[in-house]
Amino acid sequence: MMKAIVQEGYGSPAVLHLTDIEVPAIGDDGVLVRIHAASVNALDWHTTRGMPYFIRALDGLRSPRNRIRGVDLAGRVEAVGPNVTALRPGDDVFGGTDGSFAEYTATTVDRLAVKPVGLSYAEAAALHVAGLTALQGLRDKANLQAGQRVLVNGAGGGVGTYAVQLAKVFGAHVTAVTRTESIEMVRSIGAHEVIDHTAEDFTRRSERYDVIFDIGGTKPLGHCRRVLARSGMLLVVGAPAGRWLEPAGRLLKAVALSPFVSQRLVPFISHNDREGLAQLGGLAGRGQIRSVIDREYPLAEAANAIAHVGTGRARGKVVVKVQ
Repeated sequence: MMKAIVQEGYGSPAVLHLTDIEVPAIGDDGVLVRIHAASVNALDWHTTRGMPYFIRALDGLRSPRNRIRGVDLAGRVEAVGPNVTALRPGDDVFGGTDGSFAEYTATTVDRLAVKPVGLSYAEAAALHVAGLTALQGLRDKANLQAGQRVLVNGAGGGVGTYAVQLAKVFGAHVTAVTRTESIEMVRSIGAHEVIDHTAEDFTRRSERYDVIFDIGGTKPLGHCRRVLARSGMLLVVGAPAGRWLEPAGRLLKAVALSPFVSQRLVPFISHNDREGLAQLGGLAGRGQIRSVIDREYPLAEAANAIAHVGTGRARGKVVVKVQ
């Protein structure tokens, strides 16, 4: 048996309970990981509430099919299936799974990478979704080049802190937009310029940016285009959640508008990428990027961790310590 945070129905984080359940079995291609740390994403908040409502159509009308929240992990391999040769019991790993707020999880080798020795479990657990979103957006979609000008809107959150650092690693000039209390933190991770969104509307600036990495989704697409270079790219990563469709609606608007303008409006959701995980681990292990951790909670308080992320006030990542 193991302890896990199990979701019963949809609603506030009160629907989450610490419960004893069976340790998951693995197949021939599976990997059983003993989890040491997991991190919280906005996805966990949305799935807990079942909002926007289209989540329920995809994941279960009355409760989610997978009842254990959490998709980011760091831990130690406990067992592997007979077809797995890239990992063995005792290896420290980080990456993704379906249900990481638990003592054990069953996942697959293509969702994992070896944890760098100098990286803590908490730091490694934070990398998966947020780090891959920033890496794939800047590296693959924007093909970011040294000397380009990048604006990161929503720079103080989990994805934003990695986006600022990765843009700088790629040699770009980075302007970060965040709230007042995150300014010094964002400056400390390498932003060349920081805009306090409570004091200044970045869409009214005279500067033009080659890439806008828009996590916050706080400004209309047309306003963002005003400060985007004529051939620039607006990466639409997120938006405030609504009851029915948002943030998906903002992504669909970008798709509809993009063919009619000179700029590229690109909606973006990260995908599984073992090579990308290894690249993030290497950068973090060498100190070129770091995981900004706002708070850590024990497994029994995972509901509070999700609630904190739901406030939108977390600076960097929120981590659940399991072992």
